[in-house]
Amino acid sequence: MFEALKSAKRKAMGAVDRILTIIVTATITSMVWIVAGGSLIEMSDSDSQIEKTRPGEAASSANPPLTRETVAAEDEGEETRPQASLAERERNVISPDRASATRPRSSDLGQLVIPVLNVRPDDLSDSFLAERDGGARLHEAIDIMAPKGTSVIAAAPGTIERIYQSETGGNSLYIRSTDKQTIFYYAHLDKYAPGLKEGQKVRRGQRLGAVGTTGNAAPDAPHLHFSIMRTTKDAQWWEPTNAINPYPYLAKEAE
Repeated sequence: MFEALKSAKRKAMGAVDRILTIIVTATITSMVWIVAGGSLIEMSDSDSQIEKTRPGEAASSANPPLTRETVAAEDEGEETRPQASLAERERNVISPDRASATRPRSSDLGQLVIPVLNVRPDDLSDSFLAERDGGARLHEAIDIMAPKGTSVIAAAPGTIERIYQSETGGNSLYIRSTDKQTIFYYAHLDKYAPGLKEGQKVRRGQRLGAVGTTGNAAPDAPHLHFSIMRTTKDAQWWEPTNAINPYPYLAKEAE
């Protein structure tokens, strides 16, 4: 009788062990699926956020094609644009005077070189405040006109944060300054210099690629779309930034 009871007890314990094993296995499996699903959703949201907030993009394809004539027209338009309208738009950008408080201590901006070879300061045109998308936004960059294939060089030393291709900017580069608080954006490149890679340090004047018409640049108006963006050390390359007008720093030699 005692043997029968012991046998029944062993069977009961075995059944309990199997049930506990099934419960534990099911719980672990559910947790794995929940974590994996959350990671996929987070990755999807991250990619979507990059597309929505990426700074420094060139003008959208809905804008009139950029030519030497339209660049000149934009400059003339700035002279006749109402001052109140300009003041309203300038609130979200950093002018040379207002930049003093946020200027990188490394003085990289004070030592910029024109990022297109053989372009002189008096060849530059200030299109920073030119309107885009029917006045919905500002250009917040300058377009440096040059023949296709002209060498594009680093305006300041830094580290290549991102090598990127997009419908608007075409072949482009995001380079973070040595103090990590400024991003230099180069767009519409015809091609990159051989061997460039993300994470690579570049020196001032180092060749980055060639002037082109990739992205939404007009085929008959090759140029470099160049912008300077003030950021923070821990911000990602695609997060919103404060734009700084490159023109005064590049054209200083003409003063």
